[in-house]
Amino acid sequence: MIDVHIHVAPPQLPGAGSLSPVLRQSVESVAQLVRSEMSMAGITRAFAMGEWTITPDNSLGVNRTLEIAALVPGLAAIGVMDPTKDLADTEHFSHVEALVRSRRVVGLKGYLGYLHFAPTHPSYRRYYEIAAQFQIPVTFHTGDTYSPYAKLKYAHPLGIDDVAVDHPETRFIIAHIGNPWTIDAAEVIYKNVNVWGELSGLFVGEAIDFEAEEHRDTMADVAERIRKAFFYAERPNRFLYGSDWPLVPMLAYRDFIASIVPAKAHEQLFSENAARLFRVT
Repeated sequence: MIDVHIHVAPPQLPGAGSLSPVLRQSVESVAQLVRSEMSMAGITRAFAMGEWTITPDNSLGVNRTLEIAALVPGLAAIGVMDPTKDLADTEHFSHVEALVRSRRVVGLKGYLGYLHFAPTHPSYRRYYEIAAQFQIPVTFHTGDTYSPYAKLKYAHPLGIDDVAVDHPETRFIIAHIGNPWTIDAAEVIYKNVNVWGELSGLFVGEAIDFEAEEHRDTMADVAERIRKAFFYAERPNRFLYGSDWPLVPMLAYRDFIASIVPAKAHEQLFSENAARLFRVT
């Protein structure tokens, strides 16, 4: 099984906090926790987001993520794109290209909403070109955010349609399936052959919360919206599983998503689609 969306380092986004105190622990402690969570959930590969802490010696914000990945079999990094970078900064993009070429970074991530830039912003263009050249996907945060400083107009999944059309050789992932705009996200997936949907972060809580009576209506509402989006898109080969750990336990969230998506699509959702998109075996 492949989890395409976890965090092993605080994202360092305006107003978002650390997501969980767990992520501020030592590299060794976080690695031990991730190994345990992956083992319990049957996850053999996981892709962890970097931080929006872009410096000359950390061009994709993945230095800490790579340290942890070195201690966790099957863990790889997804680098963070910085839309404040000037396209003329050839040194920065040379470093980005070198990381991607090395396969130490298996994808790129854009934090729509948290950062007040649309996916069509010119500063993203070079990242898209690199992603297309090396056949790695670009994930975009879409939908609700964890920050009062975010601007939702930038996080709407319809923005992905623009770049999907303008950059047909680049493959895009709509993280969180645009929640709560799940049908809009499904339309973008249905229309564009270079867009995937990803089901992480649709419910947040501890294992006990998945069984609590007080959360039953919320979970039922999420489940219904995801079922509708899944069927509306008519593309079971273009949906991916992600958990957004540590916001949820990997095992409890895996079971929650498995209860929503038809059993006949489980193999595609939990392994085949991601293996093909990220070119892993």
